[in-house]
Amino acid sequence: MLPRWGRTITNLSRVGLQNKLKFGKDFNVVSCRSYARVAADSMDRSLPSEPPINLDRMFWSKPCSLALAPDSPLRAEEPKYEGIKYFILKLMLFYSKQSKSIRGANVVYRRIISQVDKPLIYEVFNLEKTFKTTFSLLVLHMWLCLRRLKEEGKEGVEFGQYLYEIYNHDVELRVSKAGVNLLLIRWMKDLEKIFYGNIVAYDSAILPEARSDELPKVIWRNIFSDDGSSQPNEPNDAASRTAQAMARYARREVDCLSLTDKEAMLSGNFMFTSLETQKLNSKGRR
Repeated sequence: MLPRWGRTITNLSRVGLQNKLKFGKDFNVVSCRSYARVAADSMDRSLPSEPPINLDRMFWSKPCSLALAPDSPLRAEEPKYEGIKYFILKLMLFYSKQSKSIRGANVVYRRIISQVDKPLIYEVFNLEKTFKTTFSLLVLHMWLCLRRLKEEGKEGVEFGQYLYEIYNHDVELRVSKAGVNLLLIRWMKDLEKIFYGNIVAYDSAILPEARSDELPKVIWRNIFSDDGSSQPNEPNDAASRTAQAMARYARREVDCLSLTDKEAMLSGNFMFTSLETQKLNSKGRR
């Protein structure tokens, strides 16, 4: 996937957009530093009084449903209208299955963006927030949701198509607003290839017959690596342990989403695992 990233960033550089392109909040294209440099800088910025994050102890807890409780203030509820307004909206197909699915897909996409936009995910995994890392995390979480939706058969696949269209439109809109016009089609085609390439790689890495180290390698190559390598230079160094921790996170989210009921998935009434809780539980444990 890295050669495609290289070509894409080169195209953006030609039109002077490395400091202009934004995707969501603070989604900037900047020059990439190596993982080791980012990790070192993160350690330098850490306060001495703050216990370090122990990635080796994270994401081992038993999977559980990610569905929001019925009384959760974070739930997204279908709007309820009565009288003439309800009648008019019904005539306009507001309550059709397709309309409900589109509204649900929008909520699901907001859940994904919320998890990917949180500064904590970059802190926990020692990632610099660049266009590449943010987009790669977005694709990872899209894969998690699309994989779960496939478990619902045809209905889930159709819902997943709405979700993908929302994602794709959002990317195109934000890139266009940043000033990319002449290269927009080429840019979107490159992102589409990266998206589907990553999805196929994650699907293969999660198969029962896949090697236990396959998912960490894929995650390293798609998210952490700057040179296209399939794994860190040292199998037991900090970079390798970070990729392994993200692989545990991804596997746990796969299991948690499988335990999340259909209603929660199709309405978007679920939240990804709290990284704040995982971080607090990891501190001080060695």
